[in-house]
Amino acid sequence: MPSSPPSSWVKRSLSSVWHPCTQMKQHEQVPPLCVVKGEGAWLTDDQGLVFMDCISSWWTNLFGHANPRINSAIKNQLDRIEHVMLAGLTHPPVIELSEKLSSLTGHQLGHAFYASDGASAVEIALKMSHHFWRIAGKTQKRRFVCLKGSYHGETLGALSVTDVPLFREAYGELLSKPYIVMSPDARQAKDGESAQDVALRAVKELEHLFHNEAHQISAFIIEPLVQCAGQMAMHSHLYLKRARALCDQYQVHLICDEIAVGCGRTGTFFASEQAGVWPDFLTLSKGISGGYLPLSLSLTTDTIYQAFYADTMAQGFLHSHSYTGNPLACTAANACLSIFEEDKVLLNNQSRSQQLNTAFAWAKEDTRIENFRQTGMILAFDLAHKVAKDHPFFARDMFQQCLNQKLLIRPIGHTVYVMPPYILEAEQMEFMGQGVAQALHQTLSSSKSSTAP
Repeated sequence: MPSSPPSSWVKRSLSSVWHPCTQMKQHEQVPPLCVVKGEGAWLTDDQGLVFMDCISSWWTNLFGHANPRINSAIKNQLDRIEHVMLAGLTHPPVIELSEKLSSLTGHQLGHAFYASDGASAVEIALKMSHHFWRIAGKTQKRRFVCLKGSYHGETLGALSVTDVPLFREAYGELLSKPYIVMSPDARQAKDGESAQDVALRAVKELEHLFHNEAHQISAFIIEPLVQCAGQMAMHSHLYLKRARALCDQYQVHLICDEIAVGCGRTGTFFASEQAGVWPDFLTLSKGISGGYLPLSLSLTTDTIYQAFYADTMAQGFLHSHSYTGNPLACTAANACLSIFEEDKVLLNNQSRSQQLNTAFAWAKEDTRIENFRQTGMILAFDLAHKVAKDHPFFARDMFQQCLNQKLLIRPIGHTVYVMPPYILEAEQMEFMGQGVAQALHQTLSSSKSSTAP
């Protein structure tokens, strides 16, 4: 596929920057884009190419790039204090954010513990759960349960509850072994089955495991409603509801990883709300700072918190991070929460999600596509198996063809998805939908023998 020669910035990047989750050799054929400007839903590279950010910059950007309100809040905070350690000190932005988040859970969860990235928030929840049972004298409860196809991050603890073969092959010897149970992924429905039927089948497997092994299980971790990195696998909220009941019955902590699905992505601020339950731990990152600054956190219950409240340091939660609760990042998060409230974002996203569905109505009728699905502001579909086998480099080729349509997407294997910021108008939704349709047509019209990068 023809492309212009790499710019000087891109050449310098390729000699100095090791990009994440990337086989760098592939950039010999497909150089990275050097983004120099962002405004609203649009990004501009150093060659003047303008394209729509259809995936919110890896699911982080909620209210557009260079959002005036978030910009202003960060600039004001910058004149006060840019950073201060959170061990033995505190500051207004982190206090306000912690109070707001607790309020959003109806004060079922609180005691926010901060870090910078999603994997770190998962590490915190896993360590807290393990340490809680150790304090309680149940030292045998030190194993974790995750779903088949799950992804929770790439630090060693988070990777231990991630079921991605590529990672396990590379780092398996370093990882603890989790119990892996059936995913409630609705795409597994047999003839005549509904998403709820699949969820109930998966629940039975979870119950069987708990019945036999709960004495050594610390926690069960799940992305509620959508396994995002797991090819946007979507499932019924019934699964989470039943899982909560089983965790209560067998004394297993429930960790809801809402790093990708929280902050309104599924239609409610927390995806867990749709099941009418609250977990023992809830992790957030990505959208909480609007895509501005690294920030993550784990919320937990008063029961968990009180177990660590003691006279000895050994009973305290032993985890730290230099940039924990950074004032600028917390200020960005507070500005985002203000936008949610002032602009009635969750209410308006109901109509936006319908506009998104309408913009991709063509995909429901396309015989080259299967498993069209949507949860809130996440929409996805898969390339039909009979078509996918002839396009082994579909993700790479589709990425390029979408850029030709002025769209930034990042397919996961043979799964195409969009997860746009919450600012698009109906016309922009239509532009995105038609652009993806054209890119798909061009990609599938290319030679079956497309060569590897």
